[in-house]
Amino acid sequence: MSMMMKLAREDIDSSEKREKYTVSVVGRGRMCLSTACLFAEAGFKVIGVDMDQRIVNLMKTGKSPFTEPQLDALIKKHMREGRFTATTDARNSASISDIIIFMVPTHVDQRKKPDYSYVEKACREAGMGLRSGSLVIFQSTVGPGVTETLVKETLENASGLKAGTDFGLAYCPIRATSEHVSEDVAHAKVVGAINQQSLKAACLVLGIITKGEIVTVRDVRTAEAVKLFENVCLDVNIALANEFARFCEKTGIDFVEARNAANTQTHRYLQVPRIAGGGHISEDPYLLAEEAEEVNVKLRMLTLARKINDEMLIHTLHLAKDALRSCGKTLRRAKISVLGVSSCPNVKESRGSPTKKLASTLRKRGSLVQVYDPLYTHKELLKMGYPAKTTLTKTVEGVDCIIIAVGHDRFRRLNLGRIKIFVKKPAAIVDMGHVIDPDKAEKEGFVYRGVGRGVWTK
Repeated sequence: MSMMMKLAREDIDSSEKREKYTVSVVGRGRMCLSTACLFAEAGFKVIGVDMDQRIVNLMKTGKSPFTEPQLDALIKKHMREGRFTATTDARNSASISDIIIFMVPTHVDQRKKPDYSYVEKACREAGMGLRSGSLVIFQSTVGPGVTETLVKETLENASGLKAGTDFGLAYCPIRATSEHVSEDVAHAKVVGAINQQSLKAACLVLGIITKGEIVTVRDVRTAEAVKLFENVCLDVNIALANEFARFCEKTGIDFVEARNAANTQTHRYLQVPRIAGGGHISEDPYLLAEEAEEVNVKLRMLTLARKINDEMLIHTLHLAKDALRSCGKTLRRAKISVLGVSSCPNVKESRGSPTKKLASTLRKRGSLVQVYDPLYTHKELLKMGYPAKTTLTKTVEGVDCIIIAVGHDRFRRLNLGRIKIFVKKPAAIVDMGHVIDPDKAEKEGFVYRGVGRGVWTK
């Protein structure tokens, strides 16, 4: 039996004892870095493994590639104390690690099929360095069954070792949201493993960095399903909110008011309508759909929710068209500024953002588009392929319509009285993020349209 598989609580019950163990965190993104910092804070030696040399170079200088001030401070501190290093070499880091945590991104391709190429590559690279006695905790979001087939087989083939005998293998989904990464990463965890020894070792290791409870489930497949069920549930609830919002627009009901009143009932919770689920929310359903197809089960609710949520982009165009018509203008040749490129409010995370598609669809319809987001620099927006101006004032100068695609809190403080000086009057505001007070907008002379704001849709 291997070393990590025999791990006991007293082996890691103080930061001095934890110094003897090295943890490799393989992957990319905010979750990955937050997890690495939590292990370093607890006293473990940590290696951050990212295939992107630019990100590794940043971390080596003690900088976080993400706009999270607390991460910057933690990386600097642990680099200085020799507890944290960064590399692109997964093979070498695995060869000197006791615990390897995979948080590699998974995607869906153009055909909405899962793309596990990053997972496979990372497992092959680390597998070549994997030593007997290690514990592997896999955390990437995958369809039920993927850890015990693709992940396990790739690790075994690359290392020549046997999972469950020579190394431990457990699965623990990342259940953090983009808005609250640092807090969520430390909260309740769900763990499944290929055998009892792997489960016990993984729970002991994860217990060190977890504030909430650790929920153990009967097997890996169940743990994989937990994350997908959570995200699909959210996607379905967003679809329901989007349906209600469209109903409200036609009936003169204000969805925001109805939602706020409904949510005073503690056991009900209505979501906010939005153009896209953002990030994993819009991709995870397809990971589940693929596995369902394999066993000949039709997940109809999942498919319908995706269809409804994807249609919100076209609905945004309808609202813009309607608002411009009230200004005596058309979508064709209209100058439009789109505010917000993040996938969700107040977070610098562009994966799954609806804005790229919204901007290109508007351009196809003949509109002239400018984009702005206070969380990104002008340079970053240009690099992402957006037509952007350097300031908000320049972005709204001479525009016929402002579309708020993402409800950043910063947009709640927009000075409409000042903005109206620069726009081409009469101008429209299409509020997809529920951040503008409709009465104030109309008072300042704007034609207002908002998702679900039936009272102002004439």
